[in-house]
Amino acid sequence: MLDAALNDNLPRGTICIEDLEIGMTRYLRKEITDRDIALFAEVSTDHNPVHLDDAYARDTIFAGRIAHGMLTAGLISAVIGEQLPGHGSVYLGQSLKFMAPVRPGDTVLAEVTVREIDHGRRRVTLDCRCAVGDTTVLKGEALVLAPSRKFD
Repeated sequence: MLDAALNDNLPRGTICIEDLEIGMTRYLRKEITDRDIALFAEVSTDHNPVHLDDAYARDTIFAGRIAHGMLTAGLISAVIGEQLPGHGSVYLGQSLKFMAPVRPGDTVLAEVTVREIDHGRRRVTLDCRCAVGDTTVLKGEALVLAPSRKFD
């Protein structure tokens, strides 16, 4: 085990598996902008007009433009990769259920909570949730390989 002085040199936001606890939670808030949606469309090559064309989207079940579901899910990835467990985390799996649309201008709260820890295999199961106000827009779970001080 490394001493405390060396632990201070871990990348900001990293919580090694040795320090994780059941119930530990981290989150971020982000307003989803038209620019975010346009950039995501460009990177993903998903140019579905429900995301990009006001006139088209008005005539859908959503009655207006919505953000890509995976853009919202990407906020979960940001919490995992930057905060819990943080830098050095490796995604092993993710399940998602999309509950409601996210629209341009919505502020999304992306939250990740430690549900299970398998210290022997360095695996952590995380409950994942995104909300806009009081509405859950996405829920699921992620399985990650957590960073460890033993493998620095």
